[in-house]
Amino acid sequence: MDERTLIESVPTKLWIGGKQVDAASGATFTVVNPATGEPLAEVADAGPADGLLALDAAAAAQREWAATPARKRGEILRAVFEAITARADDFALLMTLEMGKVLAESRGEVAYGAEFFRWFSEEAVRIAGRYTHAPAGTGRILVGKAPVGPCLAITPWNFPLAMGTRKIGPALAAGCTMIVKPAAETPLTMLLLGQLIADAGLPDGVLSVLPTSNAAALTGPLIDDPRLRKLTFTGSTGVGRKLIEQSAKGLLRTSMELGGNAPFVVFDDADLDAAVDGAMLAKLRNGGEACTAANRFHVQNSVREEFAARLTDRMRSMTLGPGTDPDSKLGPLINPAQLETVSELVRDAVAVGAQVRLGGQAPGGPGYFYPATVLADVPVEARILREEVFGPVAAIAGFDTEEEGIAAANDTEYGLAAYIYTQSLDRALRVAEALETGMVGVNRGVISDAAAPFGGVKSSGFGREGGSEGIEEYLETKYIALQ
Repeated sequence: MDERTLIESVPTKLWIGGKQVDAASGATFTVVNPATGEPLAEVADAGPADGLLALDAAAAAQREWAATPARKRGEILRAVFEAITARADDFALLMTLEMGKVLAESRGEVAYGAEFFRWFSEEAVRIAGRYTHAPAGTGRILVGKAPVGPCLAITPWNFPLAMGTRKIGPALAAGCTMIVKPAAETPLTMLLLGQLIADAGLPDGVLSVLPTSNAAALTGPLIDDPRLRKLTFTGSTGVGRKLIEQSAKGLLRTSMELGGNAPFVVFDDADLDAAVDGAMLAKLRNGGEACTAANRFHVQNSVREEFAARLTDRMRSMTLGPGTDPDSKLGPLINPAQLETVSELVRDAVAVGAQVRLGGQAPGGPGYFYPATVLADVPVEARILREEVFGPVAAIAGFDTEEEGIAAANDTEYGLAAYIYTQSLDRALRVAEALETGMVGVNRGVISDAAAPFGGVKSSGFGREGGSEGIEEYLETKYIALQ
């Protein structure tokens, strides 16, 4: 399907009660192609009244959906997996148009995002409890699981499909209804997904999709409504903190996947070829716009210069261009604000003494492009070692001893992901256990897997998505005492 035909075929209204509806206000907002800065589509702009209408639908459908046999719920999820897979090219092109990533990255996200529906279609029938004798001999203990209830999912722009599927999949598998508020920059992918899920047989009202240009106005009344029982958010730590404060009034169940500042630690015994391969994946997946992206490269001083030279040579091949161009290896950033953020962090690092080995300056012109950049000898006072860059910039700093490497890696408020390269199993386990992160990649640059628990510690949030742990976020434990 060509670009224009695809855009014209995608739903652009709100998805509530199993159908497309206009915003109550009649308002719309513009979705922009970051490669050109030009409009892609006009999308219905949800407001507070639309949010409450969606919550009415979710609350009305909750009891029946929770009572739907797990096998039936799983079959619907499996059908969605197959539908996404059948339209993989359409989803990939749509994400590239509204988010900017190159098509190869978009295709990878389609496969990853679809996998959450397959995984949780299988987990739906494995929700378990237990039955045992009370130790005192006074009766029996019966423990079961029940769906939390209506949920609100707030998803980011960097993975328009996968950040939604890894919330929707477990929620539906557990028997919860859900309202999804996609990012204003990338609502089209989620609207198309909503249509596919309905076509797969999901009952009306179980899932609503509400794009909006004013997130606070939409989500505030939802969070305050006692019918909502769960809030799940992926985004910045600052916004996450505000949402947690809002959710405290209703004592909502919350799960938060927040900011990252992933260290990539290379020891002197590492296979440098493998380390550079892993660095390219960990740094440039999604163009660097990923919460798991390697942000700081801590390299043992005896191999630091060689690693920097090899990484620079590899990064030099990352040609800039629109994601739809087959020759492009690096697409645009999402918007002008993000372009300025990346530019400012690089300028700050250079001002305090970092050396630019590659890139370091936006090319200008249409679109929000920033080149693959390598900064060497980055001083500890550089902001880029403390702040999430969310762009294709590799900042390299050195260390001498293993203890210094661990200390440098942990010197951050964040704790989502980390990467280590070493050929010593003892060192790998020792360092992995010492790192203050929820996830560690050992001699590998990609760690995301639908079958594994994704999440962080410290200011990177709490709760887990994916794996057998992911469905627990949408289940309550119920204890029944039997005489």
